[in-house]
Amino acid sequence: MKFLILGAGPCGLGAAYHLDKLGHTDWQIFERNDHFGGLSASFLDDKGFTWDIGGHVLFSHYDYFDKAVAGVLGDDYYEHQRESWIRILQTWVPYPFQNNIRYLPDDVLRECVSGLRVLSGHPDTTANFREWMDTVFGGGIVKYFMQPYNRKVWGVPLESMSKSWIAERVSVVDLARVERNIAEGCDDLSWGPNSVFKFPKYGGTGAIYDGIAKPLHDKIFLQHEMSNIDLDQKRVTFTNGRTEQYDVLINTSPLDQFVSKCPAIPDQIASAARKLVHNGGLIAGLGFEGRRDDSKCWMYFPENNSPFYRVTNFHNYSPYNVPDGDTGRYFSLMCETTYSSYKPEDTSRIIETTLTGLVDSGMIDEAQRERIASRYLIDIPYSYPVPTLGRDRELAVIQPYLESRSVYSRGRFGAWKYEAGNMDHSFMQGVEVIDRILKGSEERTLNGAAG
Repeated sequence: MKFLILGAGPCGLGAAYHLDKLGHTDWQIFERNDHFGGLSASFLDDKGFTWDIGGHVLFSHYDYFDKAVAGVLGDDYYEHQRESWIRILQTWVPYPFQNNIRYLPDDVLRECVSGLRVLSGHPDTTANFREWMDTVFGGGIVKYFMQPYNRKVWGVPLESMSKSWIAERVSVVDLARVERNIAEGCDDLSWGPNSVFKFPKYGGTGAIYDGIAKPLHDKIFLQHEMSNIDLDQKRVTFTNGRTEQYDVLINTSPLDQFVSKCPAIPDQIASAARKLVHNGGLIAGLGFEGRRDDSKCWMYFPENNSPFYRVTNFHNYSPYNVPDGDTGRYFSLMCETTYSSYKPEDTSRIIETTLTGLVDSGMIDEAQRERIASRYLIDIPYSYPVPTLGRDRELAVIQPYLESRSVYSRGRFGAWKYEAGNMDHSFMQGVEVIDRILKGSEERTLNGAAG
């Protein structure tokens, strides 16, 4: 059985890694870029700063993934206690916001608590993500944080989003706990699966996938972009003219793009694929001269005085993310901004508007702005697959059809499931689809039983 894998990101490499472990040798990966890692790649700029494609941290639900990473990194990693904060109303509130509202100004604090005390309705009866927020968090928290922050992240009307993706992604509210935190002056910081995370010492997150790919490189072909998939003949044609036959095709490219490259696809499938929604992201990597004494890992920005929704103190993850590993002389801020048809951004000005936003939100001062040493912009047209109200319905049309044609579409954008789109999820989707095909096993991650 010949496996052909499209994409050398976490999912494609997970599938290849597992095939190799099983001793199955008849497989190949074709990747359109000149590097491994997909959205988990890293880049070294010409000033000596390392940048990820957004704020990745290494935590896992899976022993299998942990062992694969350990085999690559050995002891060359740092382990961090998560310290994440929200910048709002000219102050800092620890994450998760709803558990730490005691940091807010008194009038806003009262508004948030009042909203929690008058909650009505049941989350299960809500029709969309926006209604779910109102029912779970109340008017105050929604007004000051949940609504503006999620609009910045998703770039789509929140009424168009499903609530089904929430799970461990959003901390819900325990009113008694919130009131106790306020009364006792307690912080509530440890929520979530990534309260402790690892980060590679050298090479950014991409070092993980470079390492996984290294022993497999003879079967990985870079700079091969697909142009056509003949589902009847089981043949992929690439833009350079190369063609390859397969018995089983594992696709990790964006599902809507993949379907568009299948010329004989039924109209029903093509129509469903066109209804899938995604956003794009602009990652502004800004390196500065000077020392930054700030223990925060990453920070959220719900307000409209900045274009970005998240900033990472990237020099804190590893000193080797700055030139010569010298955090006494340099620091680096990685700033993420969403764009979409609902939320357009001017790519030509995003670096300058990001710098202005850093000043306006109190992250840097004007003197620091003048000491900028590096500007690096990464534009990712596919950032998040948006869990829209119709997503599951469209996937229920597309995926069974493709699987009936020996095509398995997996990974963040191949499966189009944000809630199963972390690095560990994506890697394990690749592993589990191989086990399903060869052994008939269940795909627990794809079907929502991760861990």
